[in-house]
Amino acid sequence: MSELASFWAGGWPALLTVVLVLGGVQVARLVALRGPQGMSSILFQLAVWLIVSAGIIALVVVLPISDETQGQVLSLMGVLLSAIIALASTTFVANAMAGVMLQVTRPFRPGDYIRVNDLFGRATRRALLNTQIQSEMRDLVTVPNLLLVSQPFTVLHREGTIISADVSIGYDVPYTRVQELLLVAGEEAGLTESFVLVQELLDHAVLYRACGFLEEVKHPLTARSNLRKKILEQLHGNGVEIVSPGFVYQRRVDAGQRVIPEQPVLVTGTSEVETAAPEEKIFDEAEEAASLEELRLHREQIHQDLKAGREQLKQAGPEEKAALESQLTQLERREAWLVERIDSQKESKS
Repeated sequence: MSELASFWAGGWPALLTVVLVLGGVQVARLVALRGPQGMSSILFQLAVWLIVSAGIIALVVVLPISDETQGQVLSLMGVLLSAIIALASTTFVANAMAGVMLQVTRPFRPGDYIRVNDLFGRATRRALLNTQIQSEMRDLVTVPNLLLVSQPFTVLHREGTIISADVSIGYDVPYTRVQELLLVAGEEAGLTESFVLVQELLDHAVLYRACGFLEEVKHPLTARSNLRKKILEQLHGNGVEIVSPGFVYQRRVDAGQRVIPEQPVLVTGTSEVETAAPEEKIFDEAEEAASLEELRLHREQIHQDLKAGREQLKQAGPEEKAALESQLTQLERREAWLVERIDSQKESKS
């Protein structure tokens, strides 16, 4: 009995330390769940890392061991920590600092279309050390945060972007005719404010770029494909050959023969009708992340409106109080519904 009492007297500080660390992690988790980004927040990950690190050091201090052993353990931990920092300073620490920088600047959100070097896709998750991007092949690509800070990257504007396609036409076709057909192709592809640029005067052909404004950036891959299809329809349907004159000189056929389908799509009237955009399947996880992010932002906005409304209610007169209380009740119901939606989406993903 005396041994149990002595063990308890010497071991309860360690047990209390473990309980406090677990409690701190749980509190940080509850606070993070109330935030707009949930447990994926970089601040939450940093907080957990600091709480656990401090808990390990405190556990060594309160363990019922001699001062000499305690000093040796702390020295060993210091040496290991220094070695880890020295070995991983170029990767772990650099990526962590880059993650904090991305969290502060927020150049993109989950669900945004992003291009990094040759990688194009939608951002699905932004963590402390890396960012996850769902590529055009539906694969999940992990990009170190240091790359996003040190290399320029492109984010498609949520309120619309320019869609373009290049095509080279021989010098025998007037540029005014090509421009006219490319403008029609842009309009038929669903783009607005279409325009045509003469990119280069090559040795064998003129390089044109057909451009147009895409108001809804949810399906940029489909929009680019549709623009190219309409360019084929318009040029072939109106007897304009797309291949360069250099190709004409190399082929073993009559130079007057056109390289155009016998029945162009524009003439037959059997233009393909898109029924389902492939982006829905390709970027499924990014779409879920974007939806969850939008719900969190909406909830945060309603939370701010509730705070402002409650402050206004304190200073409102008797006639205004009834209307303000009604608005606050509706906002509270809306916030509760959003919290339920966010929790359900988190559960479905997990």
